[in-house]
Amino acid sequence: MKIKTIEKGYLKPGNVVIFPTDTVYGLGCLINDQEAIDKIYQIKARTNRKELAILCGNLEAVKEIAVLNEKALKLANAFWPGALTMILPSSLNYFKQSNKKTVGVRIPNHQFALSLIEKNGPLKTTSVNKSGEAPLANLKTIKKEFKEVVDFIYQTNEKEILNRASTTIDLTRDEIVFLREGTLSKQVIMATLEGEK
Repeated sequence: MKIKTIEKGYLKPGNVVIFPTDTVYGLGCLINDQEAIDKIYQIKARTNRKELAILCGNLEAVKEIAVLNEKALKLANAFWPGALTMILPSSLNYFKQSNKKTVGVRIPNHQFALSLIEKNGPLKTTSVNKSGEAPLANLKTIKKEFKEVVDFIYQTNEKEILNRASTTIDLTRDEIVFLREGTLSKQVIMATLEGEK
């Protein structure tokens, strides 16, 4: 029998881990694990309860938790997997679970992050830093500051990480709202929606 341990990428309720993605290192936990979610807020010293994003492994998993309109589908097909986080209306199923009307979702373009999602399902996640500070990019610094407060830190080749946050857009209104311009520029996203090459 295969033993499923945290070292092999299998999370248990209450676990908070640090793992690499294609943008920055993430603090993550199981999607509906309120104990671990609360722990992440404590680690980040985040008081305003800003909602955590969800990393999914594929578009079908995204559709389980969010409603994608024509714009969202077009952007998903163009930029996922990749560094674009979209704020979307919650699916009825996810709303019943979370009581949240909207949800931020992304499919990462990173082999290890995707393998972690494959083993555990979608993950609630946020960048590794204290609230209001820049995301930490150096693994040595991350270990020094966070190793005592998380259950495990996964390592990878740091060259695979862009060290720049994802672009975040809100698609729940009539007009697109750019909340954070990261790896993908506003111009590239708008050109994609307008059908420009």
